[in-house]
Amino acid sequence: MLTAVAPDSENLQYQLPSEADSSPRMTVFCDLDGPIVDVSDRYYATYQQGLADTQAAFRTRGINLNLQILSKQQFWQMKQNRVPDTEIAKSSGLSGEEIHVFLGCVSRIVNQPDLLHLDRIQPGVQWAIGLLHSRGVRLILVTLRPRNQAVQLLQNYGLARLFTSIRGTQMPDAAYHNYTALKTELLAEVAEEFESSLGSAWMIGDTEADILAGQALGIPTIAVTCGIRSRHQLQKHQPNFILSDLIIAVHHLLGLGQQVIL
Repeated sequence: MLTAVAPDSENLQYQLPSEADSSPRMTVFCDLDGPIVDVSDRYYATYQQGLADTQAAFRTRGINLNLQILSKQQFWQMKQNRVPDTEIAKSSGLSGEEIHVFLGCVSRIVNQPDLLHLDRIQPGVQWAIGLLHSRGVRLILVTLRPRNQAVQLLQNYGLARLFTSIRGTQMPDAAYHNYTALKTELLAEVAEEFESSLGSAWMIGDTEADILAGQALGIPTIAVTCGIRSRHQLQKHQPNFILSDLIIAVHHLLGLGQQVIL
């Protein structure tokens, strides 16, 4: 198994590999949030709305909260460094029962339809997915989001048809809480169904759940830093490669095609 950790995209040659560089036997399991979709605006809006709802709840009791709202940069940096929501709440001026109310608000609203429109496709993703598909690579989406959300989002960008399978959950807040055991179970089910040779499969994701799920099944992993975990956090779990985004990951896979598919 490959164990090197590759540099970020700035240090890689960006060239389109030749047709001979890939094989139709390769299978790529890919997460949705992070590698494909930028959820930072939605998560920050959820944080802001959670604070507003908490403040409103306590105002009805005659209590005024002295909130210190984090900037998006501050908030996202904390999320990337796995700072618990309880600590984010404390940094925002909440304490005690206020924190519990805030956490409940966040879980309730994070996947509300009126916030989902804030999700954005990551730059270059359509090109990257299209290239994998054109080379005969089997693409399987494995996300903790509800499947109908994933399908709708990919259809909006004309990408759903490029995936062999789209797998999700029935839990509205599973993606936000990033349940590792659930991600592992989901990946195991789809890998078994498609009888993927582990020697020709890769898992691409942006969190410890993706890395640990791949490792549990012996599937080499590529972690990308364009999502909700920092490079430092990803390194703790020792993925096979850490790359900056899906474009570079695809270039990397196709360039390695003849080496990783035995």
